[in-house]
Amino acid sequence: MAGGAAAPLAPIVRRKETRALTSPILDREVPAVATAVPSAAATPPRPRRTGRRTQASYRLAPVLYTVVVVVLFALFFLWPGALGVFYSFTDYRGVGSPDLIGISNYQELLADPDFWASLGRTALYTLLSVPLGYVLSLGLASLLVNANARGSVPAKIIFFIPWLVSPIVTGVIWRWMFGENFGFINFVIEAAGGSAVPWSSNGDLSLAVVVFASAWGGAAFNMLLFIAAIKNVPSSYYEAAALDGANPWQRFVHITLPGIAPTSFLVILLSTINSMKEFAMIQALNEGGPGTQNRLIVQYIYETGFERAEVGYASAASMVLMVLLLAIALVQLGFERRKKDAS
Repeated sequence: MAGGAAAPLAPIVRRKETRALTSPILDREVPAVATAVPSAAATPPRPRRTGRRTQASYRLAPVLYTVVVVVLFALFFLWPGALGVFYSFTDYRGVGSPDLIGISNYQELLADPDFWASLGRTALYTLLSVPLGYVLSLGLASLLVNANARGSVPAKIIFFIPWLVSPIVTGVIWRWMFGENFGFINFVIEAAGGSAVPWSSNGDLSLAVVVFASAWGGAAFNMLLFIAAIKNVPSSYYEAAALDGANPWQRFVHITLPGIAPTSFLVILLSTINSMKEFAMIQALNEGGPGTQNRLIVQYIYETGFERAEVGYASAASMVLMVLLLAIALVQLGFERRKKDAS
């Protein structure tokens, strides 16, 4: 108030203004619009609380995901594995009730020359296909990893196509190419004046075709792994080596190979396991021929269990193969661990 002591401010409360306003246009009083005056003592709005259902869903989501994985693992791995172990101690032939016969299947298996022949051929096939696939995939990755290379992207797509083809189709393609009577390769050789090559009737040539077909089909995926690994090696290492006068081969041996060692271990491990259990591609290509000379262990199990209906005996062979694969994986893991500890 003018000329007097200021009166204490009254608390501001929410009320409606009722004073009239004079309109210069209408020359009459108009009621003021009712407005709400906020109160200084008003409580600030509280933050929204997360509902109990939302919190419960957050807690239950990991449990549900874990349960799904465990159920699928038990349904498609543990249960068939346990059933195979049980059948390996029985004389089950696919019908009727199985009778327990102890370790007779294993004793017969260890005395079966066909089993050892197929196991030896599998080992030979693995020793040939794994190094070839490793060199092929690493070589392709090294050529394509340069971003400035012309046509690198189309080349990556072309080289990845074999991985998209099923193993059965891969076997059919290579059978069409290397058929002894109507194969494309022999057609070209004969057209050039040469004689047909016995790709199917010669055991060593037949195995060579299988090895190259396996390397062709599996190199694409390994190539992508190597490309990613090579790109993760710091470029400063290569620049420093180039300044020191290292040539491309020296940079590859002393920088690239050590830098991609974990990926190399993974590729070798997966390639070894896949080669040991190879079936579909070889079955479509030459069925382990000529005869049974190139029959691998999985083909032996298939013929025993499905063609001869000796399910118990085939289950025993499957258990032996599983133990071998686990032993190979453990040996490779132990070797890699000792290598890391030494470095």
